[in-house]
Amino acid sequence: MYPDAGKAGALCLAAVLAAGAGGYWAGRHGVERLGASNSPDKASRADSPKTAGNSERRIVFYRNPMGLPDTSPTPKQDSMGMDYIPVFDGEDDDGSVIKLSPGKLQRSGVRSEIIAKHVVSRPLRAPGSVQLDERRVSLVSTRSDSFIEQIENVTTGDRVRKGQALMRLHSPEILAASTQFIANIGSESARRRLENLNVPAEAIADMERSHKLAYSLAWIAPRDGIVLERNAVEGMKAAAGDALFRIADISTIWVLADVPEHELNLVRIGAPAQIRVRSLPDRAFGGRVGLIYPQVNSATRSARVRVEIANPDGLLLPDMYAEVEIATGRPEPVVAAPDSALIDTGLRQIVIVDKGDGRFEPREVKVGLRGAGLTEIREGLESGDKVVVAANFLIDAESNLKAALSGMAAAEAAP
Repeated sequence: MYPDAGKAGALCLAAVLAAGAGGYWAGRHGVERLGASNSPDKASRADSPKTAGNSERRIVFYRNPMGLPDTSPTPKQDSMGMDYIPVFDGEDDDGSVIKLSPGKLQRSGVRSEIIAKHVVSRPLRAPGSVQLDERRVSLVSTRSDSFIEQIENVTTGDRVRKGQALMRLHSPEILAASTQFIANIGSESARRRLENLNVPAEAIADMERSHKLAYSLAWIAPRDGIVLERNAVEGMKAAAGDALFRIADISTIWVLADVPEHELNLVRIGAPAQIRVRSLPDRAFGGRVGLIYPQVNSATRSARVRVEIANPDGLLLPDMYAEVEIATGRPEPVVAAPDSALIDTGLRQIVIVDKGDGRFEPREVKVGLRGAGLTEIREGLESGDKVVVAANFLIDAESNLKAALSGMAAAEAAP
């Protein structure tokens, strides 16, 4: 009959449903129908902080209508002109507190843990290389021109002991000083001249005891260690200061790690470290950070960190490649929460505090170092607080929904 009659009926039905839905939402949230504000009686009831149901209840404070962590002891409006919502005595201290029934808690799998103090440490890994301890390297030389008469059976790589003979040499200058010393036994100046020529104390004592000249002297090793260099050859003439042997004690060794510039603030002097080398992949060597070098490599943007390690078996050799793992963080315990308790929104970090009896409160925290499954909490929590570590995102989602609905209701109620 009329071609548009079907469309008109559909539009009327949609309008009726929309009006019904709007009335249902308004009824759920206590929002007055349009035009209700024209009634002075209703307007005065809306502005009054007490209603028939709570006429005997005292308003404790007013909270932000958008669910933000802001309260006021007196009525006020936010930047958008919305009135703050009154909180009555006996209600939750914070409008963000969420209540969940026991059945919902069980179905959602919510699990909480008590916060305590822990030592938070995160291993910092860096490449490195084994180097000699500069303080344990000795150079064997003479302080006068000499002739090498004999070399002992000592070669590069051999281990030597302190006081072990390395060679015998003849020096005209040492011989002249020895003659003066024997002629004036007890003369401190004659003794000092021999000492200044680096004559071994054993040789001086032997001349003092026997009163005999030594035409050639035994030159000895100044320390225990490994012969790194042997430059002495029998029959050669050695000038004063020539390096004849170089000996290093490797019972303590250095490992120099290249730590990226942006992680230098995590390293502290005395921090424990572990070293692994490719020749012994199943063994870890323990040491401690001894020095952070005061220079950054401009090409690699890294600085060297020196780890000192005991090496009594001599398994660590100079120039070995090493994998270094340095423990970061402070040695004293700090308030820490499991990583799973943190909800990172991108702008802030939040935890869900379990207040008991199915009540939960989202709380913003400030975090510090992370490591070993724990996160340092610098602000927002104390030792003994209980936080949700499982299904916390579900409670956070419900908290956001509650805040959004409270804000919508406040916006509709505002004139």
